[in-house]
Amino acid sequence: MSSLIEKAALRLEQLRQAGVDVPAAEVAASPTPPPPVRTARPVSTGPEPTSRLVTLNLAALMSRGFLTPDASRSAIADQFRVIKRPLLANATGKGASVVPNANLIMVTSAMPGEGKTFTAINLAMSIAMEMDHHVLLVDADVARPSLMPDLGLPATKGLLDLLLDERMQMADVLLRTNVDKLSLLPSGSSHPRATELLASDAMTALIEEMGQRYPDRIIIFDSPPLLLTTESRVLATHMGQVVMVVQAEKTLQSQVRHAMTTIESCPVKLLLLNQARGGDQEAYGYGYGYGYAYPPAGAASAPLGAAATAAA
Repeated sequence: MSSLIEKAALRLEQLRQAGVDVPAAEVAASPTPPPPVRTARPVSTGPEPTSRLVTLNLAALMSRGFLTPDASRSAIADQFRVIKRPLLANATGKGASVVPNANLIMVTSAMPGEGKTFTAINLAMSIAMEMDHHVLLVDADVARPSLMPDLGLPATKGLLDLLLDERMQMADVLLRTNVDKLSLLPSGSSHPRATELLASDAMTALIEEMGQRYPDRIIIFDSPPLLLTTESRVLATHMGQVVMVVQAEKTLQSQVRHAMTTIESCPVKLLLLNQARGGDQEAYGYGYGYGYAYPPAGAASAPLGAAATAAA
């Protein structure tokens, strides 16, 4: 096509130089070029040499109830050992059945304030303590990002910047931490259409790229609440596993049922009951805990397991 256009343009110029009057209507306009198509960045299986290193204040995190690698044995550490085991079994193909995209895990809730970011951080920390697993923790709650503040880190470029600038590489925004095997992807620069970007085709392409680039990693997404926006529902369609945090004595059962119906397409769903009173609280000095349960097949929700004690 381009060669024909070039020949036609050359012929018209020759006619004009020869003194032939060529009406403007006879000049064929070149077709309007199509809009640029976002192409996948080159997939690299090697290390990320340009990723920036950030230092987490592990003592401060531990004082606020977060898991840390050098912490002594605690109730919350024991609970997350139990919670992560089926997730890891699915992610490594050792579960009861093969789960597509099982290394992509979304942590969400029905409503805000139920502890999903706290859960996402502790789950990532617990998995990073494993001998054979690397973890990438992504702040996908772009409307109300809280991952970096909760970790005591300044805001920096991240997910939204990757979606807006196709020239940017993952290594430009990925953060390595002083916790071995734990990396972070912040939500990135604020944008007025942040929630729309999370539901865009660019986000779909980025998730696919992350799955190809890091097939040996567990990728945990801290997502928006399910009942406030539709972005988390779109995100859930790409996930192999979803962990939904439910706050005890606060979240309505109707909200849990409704939220579960929005993620029916995800093959594995895990419910976590946060801040549940019970167990031998005096033994550990904490008054809150996690319960967990898988919804039965075909059910929108299920009774939650009994909670043990852990930090809120």
